[in-house]
Amino acid sequence: MANQDLIFMKKKQIFYRAGFNYSNLFKIVFTLVSIILLINNQIKAQDKVSVINELDVIHSKEGGGKDNAWIQFNDAPNSLYHYIAGQAYPLLDQRVSFVVGLHSLSDWQKRQEFLRKTLLDIVGPFPEKTPLNAKITRTIEKDSYRVEHIIYESQPGLYVTSSMFIPHGLKKGNKVPCIIFCSGHSDNGYRYLSYQNIILNLVKKGFIVFAFDPVDQGERLEYFDPQTNMPKPGGSDSWHSYSGAQALITGSSQVKYMMWDGIRAVDYVLTRSEVDPARIGITGTSGGGTQSAFIAALDDRIYATAPSCFITNYTRIFQSIGPQDAEQNMFNGILSGLDHGDLLLVRAPKPALILATTEDFFSIQGARETAKEVSNMYKAFGKEDNFSIAQDGGPHGTTPKNREAMYAFFQTSLNNPGNPKEEKVEPLSTEEMQVSKTGQVYTSFRGETIFSLNCKESEKLVAKLQFSRNDLSRHLPEVLESAKKLSGYQNPLVTSEPVFTGRIQRDGYVIYKYFIAGEGNYIIPYLLMVPDKSNNKALIYLHPSGKSAEASVGGEMEWFVRNGFTVLAPDMIGVGEMGPGDFHGDSYIEGVSFNVWFSSMLIGRSIVGIRAGDVVRLTQLLKKNIGISEVYGFARKEMGSVLLYAAAFDPAITRIALIKPYSSYRSIVMSRFYNPAFIYSTVPGALKAFDLPDLEASLAPRKLMMVSVTDASGSTVGIEDINQDLDIIRNAYHFRNVDGQLNIVSPKPNENLCNFFSKWIE
Repeated sequence: MANQDLIFMKKKQIFYRAGFNYSNLFKIVFTLVSIILLINNQIKAQDKVSVINELDVIHSKEGGGKDNAWIQFNDAPNSLYHYIAGQAYPLLDQRVSFVVGLHSLSDWQKRQEFLRKTLLDIVGPFPEKTPLNAKITRTIEKDSYRVEHIIYESQPGLYVTSSMFIPHGLKKGNKVPCIIFCSGHSDNGYRYLSYQNIILNLVKKGFIVFAFDPVDQGERLEYFDPQTNMPKPGGSDSWHSYSGAQALITGSSQVKYMMWDGIRAVDYVLTRSEVDPARIGITGTSGGGTQSAFIAALDDRIYATAPSCFITNYTRIFQSIGPQDAEQNMFNGILSGLDHGDLLLVRAPKPALILATTEDFFSIQGARETAKEVSNMYKAFGKEDNFSIAQDGGPHGTTPKNREAMYAFFQTSLNNPGNPKEEKVEPLSTEEMQVSKTGQVYTSFRGETIFSLNCKESEKLVAKLQFSRNDLSRHLPEVLESAKKLSGYQNPLVTSEPVFTGRIQRDGYVIYKYFIAGEGNYIIPYLLMVPDKSNNKALIYLHPSGKSAEASVGGEMEWFVRNGFTVLAPDMIGVGEMGPGDFHGDSYIEGVSFNVWFSSMLIGRSIVGIRAGDVVRLTQLLKKNIGISEVYGFARKEMGSVLLYAAAFDPAITRIALIKPYSSYRSIVMSRFYNPAFIYSTVPGALKAFDLPDLEASLAPRKLMMVSVTDASGSTVGIEDINQDLDIIRNAYHFRNVDGQLNIVSPKPNENLCNFFSKWIE
């Protein structure tokens, strides 16, 4: 009898001795489960009723609390992602149509010229190559190989922990092939047992292997508890994206920083006398597949590449898991005509192998489509044998079959023949794999981080902006043009007729519930609060929690209604009834999907730009359809940026009130810990051309009120830093001789804001 059967019989005997038999036990368990499910369903039903607010536009409550939803908009919360994806697909189809039309070798070579230039333009410019200052910190001797632990500087003060695995028995003067190994998103970098297995098998087959820690992994943690040397919660995916978003705001990228570490790894291995410079390979899985694909595309010294569990295409990514963390997303990559296949096309006809698994979350269908596309280019070169795809069943990760295909690929392409069969290896211990003295470069050297390097880049950009501000008559018009272009703002040409869904009568005013079509195939639900006695003016009210946040009796919106304003409060796409949606991605930080923001960046749009266009659309609705004479704008926190862009682009918004806005993009980029909620209101590449204070300055001579301006964390503590940004606005209003139109106030705790509102509407 098998062991599990013996265990089963013993458990069965225990139940019998306790007075149970399996029939009675089943009945008891079934009854308990049924009761739990019934209670759970009742709770869910109650929750469903409770979340249907009387102020909802596309949901309503009939008698008895029945949900009377507009079925057409059941998926409304996912509208933001679907709209961005819907704009990506035509761009990707256009690229596919172009590539399909390439036949001759000359056609493909022209494509390669385009790809080389475009990749360098959007990933670079890379920093200059400075001394690596490489040092071997210790050597570990094993039976058949040795490990040299090395620290090098990919940029001055940016320390990279790495290890070179060298097989024993190399003849003096005999140069052997070297594989650069890139780690996926493991907290311990290449020390992960699965990665050690690959590395040591390659070493057993006669390859030198050079493995390095990606930023914020292994011994390069940038967000960690120095007391424990353990990473802060979130994982490398999230922290890559957290600092990566800051880099993108400056017009740089996490792609640039991380791939430069890999390019400098190539520089290092080429200093070693044991390495044959003509036989350099690179591989990695998942995040390592990303790095190996990008580094090989950007560095032509790499002869053979085998990215694993990464290569697919953007169409299948958008249809399935959605764009992933920061280092996978190039600035305006899709808008620039790029896809995964281009990372391989640009380096043809050098040997390349795609490794894929059929149940990977990186779509196998996309991998096959890309492989077919790339193979056509290799055929044009007459080098069909230099490219292939290895596939095996299984989830995300390597399989023995794929690993052996990879070993065989490098043995052939790098002229190092041998048996590709995988061998059992003994992994190194944690102590044996430690490179730096403390186990973390930050505590060992106190060197640079991606954040600190990006701060230095930002300081240069801010200095250029400050110089440009010396001539406001030239600077501000340029700011508006740059802001429109970089934000992807589209001026609304048509405003649809609103759809009425209900009304609520209150003392002194009526709330009408409507929706209109937004920029794309989504709607904008909104409340229209109409006073019995109107002053013929309207206020667009934006709140990060949506239209219902201050629409209750006694709420902030009611104050304006009782002062004669018609108040329009919308749910911007991604907010309230329109979001945030189901797509979280691998960089879901404090309830914010950075992946959605990356998605918009890939197509040259921004979430704040899309929302600003819809605010302008609502302004047009108020003036044309309702006959309002004047429109004011009022916004809280991060929604202040949405209103700011809309007002900067549309002078029909005559007065602007920003309550607790953050002061600038500069503050976000220069803050090690910023509020993730602010990311959707930022624009990639903005600091190369403008900052939020420039947009606020462009509003002069219109009346602008700013209340309790905060820093990037949402705090009002750093007054001196905030004042740097506010002085830019003050100078512009002074330049226009309209100082009195600007009111920047810092209320005392618990001070009634209505006093400030009264002065603003005078």
